[in-house]
Amino acid sequence: MIEDPAISVIGLGKLGAPIAACFARKYSHVIGIDNSQSVIEQVNKGQAPVLEPGLDILLKENHDRIRATNNYREAILETDITFVVVPTPSENEGGFSLEFVLDACRQIGGALSEKDGYHLVVLTSTVLPGATENEVKPFLEKNSGKRCGADFGLCYSPEFIALGSVIRDFLNPDFVLIGESDSRAGDMLESVYKATCDNDPKVARMNCTEAELTKLAVNTFITTKITFANTLARMCERLPGARVDAVTSALGLDSRIGYKYLKGAIGYGGPCFPRDNIAFSFLAKRLGVPDQLANATDEVNRKQAHFLLGLVESKLPERGVVGILGLTYKADTCVIEESQGLLLALSLIEDGVPICVFDPMGLDNARRELEGRVRFAAGADECARESDIIVIATPWEEFRNISPEALQCTGPPKVIVDCWRLLDPEEYKSIAHYIELGVWRRNSEEE
Repeated sequence: MIEDPAISVIGLGKLGAPIAACFARKYSHVIGIDNSQSVIEQVNKGQAPVLEPGLDILLKENHDRIRATNNYREAILETDITFVVVPTPSENEGGFSLEFVLDACRQIGGALSEKDGYHLVVLTSTVLPGATENEVKPFLEKNSGKRCGADFGLCYSPEFIALGSVIRDFLNPDFVLIGESDSRAGDMLESVYKATCDNDPKVARMNCTEAELTKLAVNTFITTKITFANTLARMCERLPGARVDAVTSALGLDSRIGYKYLKGAIGYGGPCFPRDNIAFSFLAKRLGVPDQLANATDEVNRKQAHFLLGLVESKLPERGVVGILGLTYKADTCVIEESQGLLLALSLIEDGVPICVFDPMGLDNARRELEGRVRFAAGADECARESDIIVIATPWEEFRNISPEALQCTGPPKVIVDCWRLLDPEEYKSIAHYIELGVWRRNSEEE
């Protein structure tokens, strides 16, 4: 086993750049490959090309151990392991496109054709089961003229990481998933992860098809768990005296269930959960297996946005303004894709409701969707002052400290819809009509 393997990472986007920086903490020679000249220049200056907590620090601390280039051939010839971290866009029917994966593999194969010695290729992008073995492997063999398992190794090893906590999740995974073409490839990759991680994660090794299914299964199970917790929240809102946090806290005590992702609130969003859930359903249907479970999860999740819209509009005074705090799909990221706050804003716009919005990191991305159709506030307090109803749609920590002065008004009390139960009810009930989702409230069945 190579003690200090040189590592190349293809794709320096939201996941690839942090992953490359994490490897540079441990290994002395890391090369990032990207087609964007601006991304390359930023990395080579020790600057983060994407917004991700801790990335700037890692790149500055390990500036002499990592560099970026657009020269695939040079990077692959100089390294021992190549991680492919490129997009796999969803297709219309629910599967994933391999366009960018195969483009990267064409470059890898060309370089491997000139290389002596063993090289490990690791695909991390989400793909359908069978893609690595039936499409990626023969493509690499064709373009390199070499044999997988003898001249090069191939692994499918997706990361279970979330935007906003990529570095923490990568360095402290619950487990490492490795689909391997052969034991040599799996051994090599396991040793790299074991040396890179700050914890001592369990490692699940299997063939590539099994690993591809596991990746989809994990995310689909999580979305089902989130949706179940949100269903409990809606039930608690209609049961006198019920609080969803009490119910889910008890559920989490059961080792068969656990606490994670049991925060009854509003629907999930983001770039992974919705599409992976749909892909799981697509795969089940293609295999002739009932797909109702994944379909039901997706359907119930989509109804959460309609529920929130109905609640907000039921409390809206005539010509009232809705303030939305949080447009990203989760805290500590700038990504707004499929976020509940954005979906709410778009629905309110369609209904002709004036809106004021604020998000600590997502406003630049939100402007591409909402520019000219909403008012962008400079902060949470300003958004609260300008609005009659304030919806806390994303659990950003700074939203816990909305100034009581920002809620004062001469007319009827302002309404706060606290989707994540961030605020102290006792403090805010005296100055506003405070609504906690997941908590029983009178007349909730009429909303």
